[in-house]
Amino acid sequence: MSRLVVISNRLADPRKPAAGGLAVALGEALNQTGGLWFGWSGTVVEGGTPGEGELHTRQAGPVTLATVDLCREDHDAYYQGYSNSVLWPVFHYRLDLADFNASYVAGYRRVNQMFARKLLPLLREDDTIWVHDYHLIPLAAELRAMGCRQRIGFFLHIPMPPPLIMAAIPQHEWLMRSLFAYDLVGLQSEADVSHFTRYVRNEGSAEEVGAQRLRAFGGTVQVQAFPIGIDVDEFTRLTQAPDAVETCENMRDEYSRRRLLLGIDRLDYSKGIPHRVRAYRELLDRYPENRNSATMIMIASPSRDDVHAYADLRHELEGLCGSVNGDYGELDWMPVRYIHRTVARKRVPGLCRAAAVGLVTPLRDGMNLVAKEYVVAQDPEDPGVLVLSRFAGAAEQLKEALLVNPYDTQGTADSIQQALQMPLAERQARHGKLMARIREYDVHWWRKAFLQALQEAGD
Repeated sequence: MSRLVVISNRLADPRKPAAGGLAVALGEALNQTGGLWFGWSGTVVEGGTPGEGELHTRQAGPVTLATVDLCREDHDAYYQGYSNSVLWPVFHYRLDLADFNASYVAGYRRVNQMFARKLLPLLREDDTIWVHDYHLIPLAAELRAMGCRQRIGFFLHIPMPPPLIMAAIPQHEWLMRSLFAYDLVGLQSEADVSHFTRYVRNEGSAEEVGAQRLRAFGGTVQVQAFPIGIDVDEFTRLTQAPDAVETCENMRDEYSRRRLLLGIDRLDYSKGIPHRVRAYRELLDRYPENRNSATMIMIASPSRDDVHAYADLRHELEGLCGSVNGDYGELDWMPVRYIHRTVARKRVPGLCRAAAVGLVTPLRDGMNLVAKEYVVAQDPEDPGVLVLSRFAGAAEQLKEALLVNPYDTQGTADSIQQALQMPLAERQARHGKLMARIREYDVHWWRKAFLQALQEAGD
């Protein structure tokens, strides 16, 4: 078996459970092959030289962790600039929030070139290389230019935008051409594959040269959907652990007279959190029987508070929650419990299990694993109902959820009411089908399916 080399913007010690399901899944394959995980160290060096960073290596069991420092100029252009002020908003359909500063793309290319230069001497001839996410789209092209001939796959964790939105990026053709240096490009959903295919047909006169293989820009690449999953068994164990059980019991005691609606998100404009609060307000207005009997718990963990768009979002959300509580609250009932804090991972399954309705309503999301975690945490004898945005990648798989358009405030309110009123037999039937699909297409399936397709794509 060839050695697996994983490259991502940030990395985690796969031996630590807190690293999360993705790190554990990748760690499994890395451990099996004595693999290498490469990425940014998280360190920003003030006054360093652009395009230069110190390489650090350490062992995590059989896995080698290799990290590179970034100077302030590279960090601001590559990470804060092009990755998070151009690619993130555009790929989430928010052209109004994109900052097309010409210096950002130069820094993005410079850092990808540096990563390729630092990585190349660490590679072996028969390595299998797996590159992750939007920070590193051109990495394979940089490696190929330096003579790398190993099999290289890429997985995009965020959505692929439609062609006309992609074309708004000033350097869009260079960016998409870079993907043809890979042997395999993995996307979250069939909708993403369709967007990619339409773009390369329109802009690169692509032709199909086999099942899911496209030729354009002087290269050939295989493009497939690999919807990422969660570690079902690990999350089930977490749900049954003392911290989660205690959290669930405490919530049920505290809210014994209420039905709980739960939203857990990073505070990001892609998550549709203000739209969700407006839909809840509409629920209380249109269906007054929910007053004093339904409470919405909104957990929005901090995210890039130094960026204006996020600071504005926080102020908007605090105003909306305060307005709902002021207009509808009673002395013994606060309609919205808003928490701008990160909740301990071990508590999350308990919160999910206590909630009658899980609200996962992003305006756009690559997948959204909270939706899957909510389903797995439920008691199959008396499960809650998932209300899911049709614009989350998870909607392609989780069709038994109540799918909503988060821009439709009234329609979302109606669906929340439907969830609250749903009979037990229907809840059980929906949950059983959702659970079977989540278990079949878990994170281990995702890893194995991608690596098998990469093996075949390079043959």
